Amino acid sequence: MIHPLPSLRTRALPALATLAASFALLTAAAPSAFAQSGAQATAAAPLYPGEAELYAKAAEEGLVVSFDTGPEWANWKALFAEFRKRYPKVEITYNDIGSAATVTALDKSRRRPQADTAYYFAGSALDAVQKDVVAPFKPINFDTLPKVFRDNDGRWFTIHSLNIAFLVNTKLVKHVPQSWADLLKPEYKNAVVYLDPRSTGQGQVAVFAAAYAFGGNVDNPKPGADFFGKLRDAGNVMRVEGTTPYAKFVKGEIPILIGYENDGLKAKYTDGMGDAAQVVIPKEATVSAPYAISLVKNGPNPEAAKLWLNLIMSPVGQSLFAQGYVRPAVPGTPFTAEMRARMPDAPQVHPLDVARAAAQKAEVDRLWSAAALAK
Repeated sequence: MIHPLPSLRTRALPALATLAASFALLTAAAPSAFAQSGAQATAAAPLYPGEAELYAKAAEEGLVVSFDTGPEWANWKALFAEFRKRYPKVEITYNDIGSAATVTALDKSRRRPQADTAYYFAGSALDAVQKDVVAPFKPINFDTLPKVFRDNDGRWFTIHSLNIAFLVNTKLVKHVPQSWADLLKPEYKNAVVYLDPRSTGQGQVAVFAAAYAFGGNVDNPKPGADFFGKLRDAGNVMRVEGTTPYAKFVKGEIPILIGYENDGLKAKYTDGMGDAAQVVIPKEATVSAPYAISLVKNGPNPEAAKLWLNLIMSPVGQSLFAQGYVRPAVPGTPFTAEMRARMPDAPQVHPLDVARAAAQKAEVDRLWSAAALAK
């Protein structure tokens, strides 16, 4: 279902059949830098040259439909609010269906696209390109992104990333581990939980993160798989999960979770764990998983879509992602002092090349199974 703002939902997977449902439009709009006040237009510093002209074209369309941007994930609700405030003549609607389902929906509706933009894990963006359901567009700051975080033609580009980190419950763990090597110590017996790389993207990313820590890389994941074998042999694996066990971590059921940094920060600062939750970027190395967005091919509102994509890639939009505990993709994005303290620079983080990682999927499954499953 496509939802009008400001309705709030968690990231769910409604049936694809609901995608064809009619959507309601927003009726209220906040004042904007481009809003009319009487006969005078209020002035504000433009975010980029040509913003006002693009807004005028977008206003003629009057709507942008943003697929898979559930408002409680990655602080999308704050970006929606900023868009509404700045561009009151353009309504914005969204749905929240998951990355793979988004690509499926775009493919099924290719003759009459409903979406204007599509957000997903970058691995799904590769699928969207292969199915030819997205169009080239290079927003502002496109050229500042690492090359592995963008399609050369602009058919997808990363807007934020998630770092693999250790999420530690200090009520259950006396000494907080700082490195992958630390996790092999006897004091962490039966304490570590992580996701199955055969069935979860996060589990795959964790193998690559460990690979970089022990001399491997995206083309050589064996050191990462071997690490998880050593972790098992040490007796330090509590269990391997098939779905993200965030709720179990928040409830105090997991001593150490190898997961995404943003979940740890959310547990600490938003969901009540406070100082009981510590988030560690392992000192040897880790990787950042890219999340991307695309302009939908033949979407109904292309100018409004470009307006939305430019806002997302502007310093304003990127800073709002940081407030949602995900790492902005654009280098040099300004952070508040509070957010910088919560997400310090981490030079040991390697941007994950999702195309090369996808090519290693079967090999990661084989290597991990051989190393980490019961023999």
